[in-house]
Amino acid sequence: MTRPRALISWSSGKDSAFALREIRRAGAFDVVGALTTVNETFGRVSIHGVREEILHAQLAAAGLPANVVPISHPCPNEVYEERMAAAMADAKRNGITHVIFGDLFLADIRAYREQKLAGTGITPVFPLWGRPTAALAREMIANGLEARLVTVDRTKLDSSFAGRSFDQALLADLPSGIDPCGENGEFHTCVIAGPMFSHRIEVASGDVVERDGFAYCDLLLT
Repeated sequence: MTRPRALISWSSGKDSAFALREIRRAGAFDVVGALTTVNETFGRVSIHGVREEILHAQLAAAGLPANVVPISHPCPNEVYEERMAAAMADAKRNGITHVIFGDLFLADIRAYREQKLAGTGITPVFPLWGRPTAALAREMIANGLEARLVTVDRTKLDSSFAGRSFDQALLADLPSGIDPCGENGEFHTCVIAGPMFSHRIEVASGDVVERDGFAYCDLLLT
């Protein structure tokens, strides 16, 4: 039986990467590409700030073609929605019926995705939805997922967390009230190894830049 063709919404971070792992383990979908918004001004993954060359190294390790949606800087919401709508229309023409998201528990984000895909013929899938994030974070680490914190919200975490590995030591050091998976936007990650990859991506930490209330650690391929 032919499996439904799906795209993974790929942020470069741990949640989308682990969602890919879970979807592949279940075997219900044929994941044929990764959908990523990239800031065309800076050549970096939106919000995470990961360099485009690292994004492509990730997708090569995951065995997925890149479906890059370029967005401007700054990007008004209507422009973002126009470009995403065009990307979804193109995906539908190419036989895509589902998009997989790594969202964990933010109901407003899930509702937004469902609203925007309603009537497009493309169905959102949330394989990690509702899983307790403390247990999920430990499961990610136990299964060999390696990631670095690349964006830190300085109103919630000290900028010294930027560049740290997502590991048990990090979980132990997170202040009270900080979600272990950073689902409330406390931090964002870049995955460099894990069961969804064929090989580890070697990176080095570059400068940490503080801008607009966030601390960004610039990862470099080595």
